[in-house]
Amino acid sequence: MTLPERVRRALERDALVPSGARVLVAVSGGSDSVALLDLLVGLAPECGFTVAGVAHLNHGLRGEESDGDEAFCRQRAAARGLRIEVAHRDVAALAREAQTSIEVAARRARYEFFEDVAGRLRADRIATGHTRDDQAETFLLRVLRGAGATGLAGIRPRRGPIVRPLLDLRRDELRAYLASRHQPFREDSSNRDQTIPRNWIRHRLIPLLTNHLNADIVEVLAREASVLRDETTLLDRLAHEAAAHIETAGHDRRLSLDSAALNALPAALARRVVRQALTRVDSGRFHGFDHVEQVLSLAQPVGDHLAADLPGVRVERNGAAVVLFKRGPRTRPADPHEFLYPLAVPGRVTVAETGCTIQALKKRVRSSQAAVKKELAAGKNVAALDAASIYGELSVRSRRAGDSVRPFGMKGRKKLQDVLVDAKVPREQRDSVPIVVDERDSILWVAGLVVSEDARVTERTQSMVILKLSGIVEEGDEA
Repeated sequence: MTLPERVRRALERDALVPSGARVLVAVSGGSDSVALLDLLVGLAPECGFTVAGVAHLNHGLRGEESDGDEAFCRQRAAARGLRIEVAHRDVAALAREAQTSIEVAARRARYEFFEDVAGRLRADRIATGHTRDDQAETFLLRVLRGAGATGLAGIRPRRGPIVRPLLDLRRDELRAYLASRHQPFREDSSNRDQTIPRNWIRHRLIPLLTNHLNADIVEVLAREASVLRDETTLLDRLAHEAAAHIETAGHDRRLSLDSAALNALPAALARRVVRQALTRVDSGRFHGFDHVEQVLSLAQPVGDHLAADLPGVRVERNGAAVVLFKRGPRTRPADPHEFLYPLAVPGRVTVAETGCTIQALKKRVRSSQAAVKKELAAGKNVAALDAASIYGELSVRSRRAGDSVRPFGMKGRKKLQDVLVDAKVPREQRDSVPIVVDERDSILWVAGLVVSEDARVTERTQSMVILKLSGIVEEGDEA
């Protein structure tokens, strides 16, 4: 079966594009999206749909290279006689404003732009060039982040108006197809940056699994995602039915979950109800297993933990219910003794409550051990973290009830309270100790005291984030 025939089969099998539909094609300039455009233009007459145009978003992240991608996409659209819609977004600024990663901010900006263009061009579908390789990478990425069955179901062939006709095809197949048709494409240099988790999985983990475990690992992972997707569809329906008796919508997109009713559900169904609620409150972020468990723990009638801050969502115990609501990007805690500050990399932040400053730098590693020793020569007020272990953006905050950390060199976790006691931090100063966390609220550094084992630098580390604490008056330093 030829490659166009396989795409046509996918279109028909998954009912991706009905006859008479208008399709907007998202084109970045890379091989996958260029092949998608070529294939859909060729299939449109016999499948009975129309290619309404091309959409390209210039993220402004790679300077002249990004502008070159834009010029290339304009040329490809013109060669096809298609209308192209182009927009520019300062994704780095959007990421800082939303306190999220560049990757998350870029994805949000893209889909918002695509949907806007689809409206203007009266397009019924938006086609993107996700492949079998993307499916496998997403599966592994979500495994490593602790996703449940919903997350592991991976990339769906269709989500609303978004369709992915290439999920049956491998990236190398598409490149061979373009070569056979003498079709050029662009290479994105940022895809080689292995400090980005997806790129590390693509260039390091999948080749390792392919060479040592299963030469067909991409197909195996993609099939696993497909099986889980079918099972997830059934569980989602059951969870929606259960949520009708558990969930109450309030003002400002607040959702209340009846604690007793939630606890009465089977664990698998309860987790799914919570995950759906988190998605309804903030659909733009990924919430993993640990986030779901935090919500379920707040629904328990015992325990002194009254609230939790998840990526983009605040959860609070309120009588017989747990309430979920969206957090603003720079929301400060209500308690005047608490603090929360975003920390850019590179960048610095001054904690007004204590007068201390934390600076963050990013460095490539050529000789891990030598580099770490050099950075740590400044003493306990400097920490070196493996950049690949950090999820999303960093923040500096005060301690919270239930905090725990896995101290450097330890196998198990330790309560933050015990860390502070063991370090002989006076009780009245414990609320002032700066805590550096990532977007999952994982503690990476108890400033001046403990570095997390989960973020330690190893021989495999390729990029480090160096954190430096200043402005703390140490014993013997007083005037």
